[in-house]
Amino acid sequence: MGGSWLSGLDYLDYNDDPLCFEDSLWSIGIEPVAGVDEAGRGCLAGPVVAAAVVFQRSVFIPEVRDSKTLSPKERMAADKLIRAKARSIGIGMVGPEEIDRINILRASLKAMAMAVDGLDVRPKALLIDGNQPIPHILPQKTIVGGDACSFTIAAASIIAKVHRDGIMAELSDAYPQYNFARHKGYPTREHLAALKLNGPCPIHRMTFKGVM
Repeated sequence: MGGSWLSGLDYLDYNDDPLCFEDSLWSIGIEPVAGVDEAGRGCLAGPVVAAAVVFQRSVFIPEVRDSKTLSPKERMAADKLIRAKARSIGIGMVGPEEIDRINILRASLKAMAMAVDGLDVRPKALLIDGNQPIPHILPQKTIVGGDACSFTIAAASIIAKVHRDGIMAELSDAYPQYNFARHKGYPTREHLAALKLNGPCPIHRMTFKGVM
């Protein structure tokens, strides 16, 4: 989606440059640019959470990379750096009942659109992790594996992951029998065993295999 300047990103050679997509847009005056990603899509419980992040052109944080490659301690440290240096951060969230009603793909895309709308600045372009455009009027470029090759998407992946982990830690206090603080709702052996013993609770996604 978007103009020819955005489709031109299809021909970029990533070459281990985490700012190649952003620089390509900035160099032709397209700014601000927002990176967008989600966390929790594959979980059996809890919300799907998305983040959108915008930086000034001069900002780069070497510690920021794909959240899946960082330890919890590294993610927390990177999250603090991003929050200190980002121009704007938006968060979007869709809960388990709506996930069951509209399906996880639509819920994830909706959460990402909500995150964009939560920004204090209006981007001129969006860099979206994955291969599905989000339901938003702004020009956007989907990038498969974007959290591994785009600085702003990687930042969004960290913000979304840390925010969601905090939510699941709080929910763990409300439903201690599932130990959400440890597995964050993912289908681990511990989680599946707790489901078998206790059955689902109100924050489980009832349409997901393994819950019922």
